[in-house]
Amino acid sequence: MQISISSSRVVYVPQGGTNKIIAYLEANNFDLTSLDKYLIRFFGSPQSGWLEVGQTHLSKGDFLYKLTTAKAVLEEITLIPGETLYFFIKNISTQLNLDENVLHLAYAKYAPMADGVILANTYKVPKGISASHLMYYLVNTSLKEHERLAVKFLGEYDKQQWFRYIIIASIIQKESASEEEMPLVSAVIRNRLEKKMRLQMDGALNYGAYSHTKITPQMIQNDTTSYNTYRHDGIPEAPVGSVSFKAIQSALFPANVDYLYFVRNKKGVHSFSKTYGEHLENFSK
Repeated sequence: MQISISSSRVVYVPQGGTNKIIAYLEANNFDLTSLDKYLIRFFGSPQSGWLEVGQTHLSKGDFLYKLTTAKAVLEEITLIPGETLYFFIKNISTQLNLDENVLHLAYAKYAPMADGVILANTYKVPKGISASHLMYYLVNTSLKEHERLAVKFLGEYDKQQWFRYIIIASIIQKESASEEEMPLVSAVIRNRLEKKMRLQMDGALNYGAYSHTKITPQMIQNDTTSYNTYRHDGIPEAPVGSVSFKAIQSALFPANVDYLYFVRNKKGVHSFSKTYGEHLENFSK
């Protein structure tokens, strides 16, 4: 009589040799013995991680075959445009049951900048992935896309030059009320930098743990980092959050306008102006 195996639809298989896998499954109430390693080897190499076996009752032979052919269970994680690495790691550490500190250390190991390297997107990752493998995958996947976009739009991938655009794109992402505004916000940034004017943008201060913090006069007075564009010239030392393709495109191709100021109006979008006088008038609109 063929032996039946009872299983959940999703099975965790540890990394290691066949003997270790058999011992782990046997210890977790699967009806297996050390002799079953020969049948597994006949089918192929066992996989590791969370595997989708698909059935709760199947023969031992079918179960062992599934260990060599089943697909990994995938989970979706999403980095929304404008969110900082700080909050992204908080979210995925909870979702994937991973240690926040280990995730931060892994990101720092693989990424060339403190934030903004991982592009805003939805990623499918294997259930049970380690913090190090996860960050390697997210950073490496994003860096390949950074390089592809740089070559497409600029003809080359100069990392320092490219991430200057990404820093600008991250401010555009924070400051814009809509995608339609992004080229206009980008133009204001370009024009102010060309005139050696400080950017003076609240969005740059929404970095790291301050992503959802309302910017106050006290914060502007006390923050001494390069993200405080009220006190420091130029752009911050790193992106202030994740960026979308539209934000990158806008950083590369600002609108052909000579605006220097903008302020949110009563309609929830921004009024743009060329002069400080016009800017003051827009505060009441």
